[in-house]
Amino acid sequence: MSDYQEFLAERDEIDYLIQQGYVIKGVTENLSGAFVEFELPLHKRSNSGQQYERLHIKTADARKYFSVQLINQNKQTG
Repeated sequence: MSDYQEFLAERDEIDYLIQQGYVIKGVTENLSGAFVEFELPLHKRSNSGQQYERLHIKTADARKYFSVQLINQNKQTG
C-alpha cells in the first residue's frame, strides 16, 4: 500500500469515529507513530456499544490530520 493510500485509510478511520460521536481523549507518540485514544461521551453511550477505541496512526499526514481535529474539538468545547 502506498503512503498516500495508508494516509487515506487512517484518515477515514479517524473521520468514522468522529462521525460516530467519539472524541479524542489522549495521544501517545512513539517511534512507530501515534496511538490515539477515542472515547464516546456519556450522553451518547448505549449499554451494549463500544465506549473506547484506540487507533495506531503511522503516517505523518494522518498525525497532522488528527492534530487539526483535536484543535477543532478543543475550540468547540473550550
